[in-house]
Amino acid sequence: MNGTEREQFYEKYENGAHRIGRIGLSVGILMMLAVPLTMGWLLGTGPDWKAFGLGFVQVALIYWTSGVMEFLVYAPMLGSGASYLTFITGNVLNLKLPCAVNAREVCGTEVGTPENDIVSTLSVAVSSLVTTAVLAIGVLCLVPLRPILENPALVPAFNNVIPALFGALAFKYFSKNLKIAVVPLAFMCVLFVVVPSLIGSVSFLILLSGAMAIGIAYWLFKKGKLE
Repeated sequence: MNGTEREQFYEKYENGAHRIGRIGLSVGILMMLAVPLTMGWLLGTGPDWKAFGLGFVQVALIYWTSGVMEFLVYAPMLGSGASYLTFITGNVLNLKLPCAVNAREVCGTEVGTPENDIVSTLSVAVSSLVTTAVLAIGVLCLVPLRPILENPALVPAFNNVIPALFGALAFKYFSKNLKIAVVPLAFMCVLFVVVPSLIGSVSFLILLSGAMAIGIAYWLFKKGKLE
């Protein structure tokens, strides 16, 4: 397959991924809305739409930045197909993104290439299937395993699963780009220690730390200390 044929094939793949992804997202949103609306209709009740609208606006003012930032940050890393799967199935930070990043490292692909898009899509698809299977088994075993899961000795471990996951994942990348990562990392650590309440503003701080990292990388490049 020559270069032109590869480009045509990848373009066809991209168009198909966008078409299926948009249909899947639309169906998913409709299904999520259909369940409560159908239950309300069958039971002859419904929400106070004025209160609903007020609450929706208040929540949207807080989370719209998070939604925009997640799309801008994750979509280039995941590619089109994996992005649609990720945003439909959820668990972006704690499952899908680490899975895609690890698959990229194993396969040696680069962000923004057709190979990376395909690898990310396959990895996220497998992660989604495994997650669904594990959740199904977990629901079935929830009652028998409840005494073990509620054991006080295991509570600290469950509370630190996500920090441990991202700590291990982040160390791998920080160690490769220590000159770029050290200043934003140190600044954010000090900031969260001094003002713990900012943990609820992670979406804004991702933008700030990303801008700091880009600025440092540009400065090091201009100084000839970074290729």
